[in-house]
Amino acid sequence: MKGWELVAFGQPLELVEREDPTPGPGEVVLDVKGAGLCHSDVAAMQGGADWMLHKIIGHELAGVVSALGEDVTEWTIGDRVSVCPTASASVPGYMRDGGFATKHLAPAGDLVAIPDAVDWTLGAQMTDAGMTSYHALVVRGGLTAGMKVGIIGLGGLGQIAARVAVLRGADVHVAEPKKDAWPLAERLGVTHVVADVAEWENGGFDLIVDYAGYGTTTDAALHAVRFNGTVVLVRLGVREGQISLGEMITRQSSLLASRGGTKQDIAELYELVATGELVPEVTEIGFDDIPRGLADLTANKVTGRLVALI
Repeated sequence: MKGWELVAFGQPLELVEREDPTPGPGEVVLDVKGAGLCHSDVAAMQGGADWMLHKIIGHELAGVVSALGEDVTEWTIGDRVSVCPTASASVPGYMRDGGFATKHLAPAGDLVAIPDAVDWTLGAQMTDAGMTSYHALVVRGGLTAGMKVGIIGLGGLGQIAARVAVLRGADVHVAEPKKDAWPLAERLGVTHVVADVAEWENGGFDLIVDYAGYGTTTDAALHAVRFNGTVVLVRLGVREGQISLGEMITRQSSLLASRGGTKQDIAELYELVATGELVPEVTEIGFDDIPRGLADLTANKVTGRLVALI
């Protein structure tokens, strides 16, 4: 098998060749078909724990089951599956080799079935970008039809959340400073777009999900929700920020954090994708293009998400 290995922090990945993995009890091997590129991969490359070195990275992946370990009965050779990166402590691309490879060894319990109507690109993308955005909006945020919902940031996560909220019958508004992304918001069916969250002040929002996380964005969201409204923080644009405690008390608002998601989130997203109504903006690249794609992510040259087809 071939894979892109993290050999040194701050350096490009290196292409390596290894023996094909052999599944142990409770494990499966996948022939990887799609692998998503994420800003978390960029962060891992820039610096982290030493135990991450010499691992193949990439935590968004989908493929075909090609080998079964002992006692694996829930899957068969040829099944189309993805890997939920938060289903167990064995996180791909961090705790074990990840998806930037031609083959991948995974716990059988981490897999999610991919319907035939879902292609490899979206099959991979829904495992993290989809799961994380969906969990924050639907599970943590408690999205219901008729809500006035604000989505902060229309990147890879925000665009999925905005479309899901529209499909679930919400009145959806987007805050996105990059005006070249505004046409995408219109295609997703949102009601209105602004450049700055501050324009929503006293806007009476039921729910705002912050996919930017710059501190100022979260604070502005707390000024925009109604009494008993909810703000969910997903992404860390900065690791520390200031918020108005007075606004939280005055509005009796809830500020929640959301991280990752579940296999059920991924399965529900596949149902939406299969209908043809959820089609996020994504750029497909080849296996050999993964280092260049990560460089483009680092330079903020990517709109939406990148997925490598393998």
